[in-house]
Amino acid sequence: MQNGQRLPAETLYATELAALQSADQNQKPAGWQLSPRMVRTFILGSNNEPVQGTPISRKIYGNDAAVERAIVTLMSQQGLMLVGEPGTAKSLLSELLTAAISGQSTLTVQGSAGLFEENIRYSWNYAALLKDGPSLDAMVPGPLFQAMKQGRLMRFEEITRCPTEVQDNLIPVMSDRILQIPELKDSDEAYLLSQPGFNIIATANLHDRGVNQMSSALKRRFNFETLQPIRTKKQKTELVMTQVNRRLQQDALDIQIDQDTTELLITVFDELRHGNVSGLSVTSPTTLLSLAEAINVAYNAAISSHYFGDQQVSAGHLPSFMLGTIIKDNEKDRDCFHDYIRVIKRQRADDPQWQAFLDGCRNHV
Repeated sequence: MQNGQRLPAETLYATELAALQSADQNQKPAGWQLSPRMVRTFILGSNNEPVQGTPISRKIYGNDAAVERAIVTLMSQQGLMLVGEPGTAKSLLSELLTAAISGQSTLTVQGSAGLFEENIRYSWNYAALLKDGPSLDAMVPGPLFQAMKQGRLMRFEEITRCPTEVQDNLIPVMSDRILQIPELKDSDEAYLLSQPGFNIIATANLHDRGVNQMSSALKRRFNFETLQPIRTKKQKTELVMTQVNRRLQQDALDIQIDQDTTELLITVFDELRHGNVSGLSVTSPTTLLSLAEAINVAYNAAISSHYFGDQQVSAGHLPSFMLGTIIKDNEKDRDCFHDYIRVIKRQRADDPQWQAFLDGCRNHV
């Protein structure tokens, strides 16, 4: 991260990718930068065994089999559709796969209601178009055109957020691996053949509100892989702590979040989400408390401690950033959080960690 800018995965993990590529003696599919085995190692880590002297960090937790199946899918003619609830690392896995396989993760389309097919395929420089007519020189290539021409993966984030008729523009491309360019029908450039290595990774939250149903024809062009939420507290804690501390290090901030504080944060999120505190029922907020939001809470707490606190993140720094995460869709969620605090106060006030958390709630909530 430079000046607050999050770098693409191929830049952020350039050292790891270079080490894997140097050590890779396995067969690679046409157009791939790494072999399937090394792609898996890049995403799931090298189990504390450095590659060419470089430790390879684990980047996805709790979906190892799904990662392997995703890699296999991308070796076929089927596209890959990653589905799951928010916070299951669909976009992260999509980015990591494209960085490892294609060496570039930025050929991306972000689905939205205002997306047009020109944003996906290609558009035109109208000044050049009016002057000389349709030609490749007057064309402005979109992510799909570039991915096909270069033999790379294209990412389509939140595909169900865009209209069905826009989605269906992918069907002929995924079926025949040819992009028709009707504006150039009288020339030898009236179509583009995809190069080896081209494929599409899409992500979708099919249970979200306000989405557009995918057509059956488009669904048949994808293999669907469902990413499950991480189940164990240990893996959740490791993921949040690793991500937060990496971001802090990239920002050159001399502060880290420790395991105890991270575990407390995960406990709060889990208990609120499941509506259960040591066997006692509490009302869950309407907001889905994902691990991505836990990472943001912990990161903001660390920044606050660095600039305004005592340079050490504690449980007392968490509540001031937690309330804004919980209360998004419904103001009544404030009452849910207050009820949760009352239960915690009765049960855990003797624990120093939880007392620090309660002190933070008293000051900021």
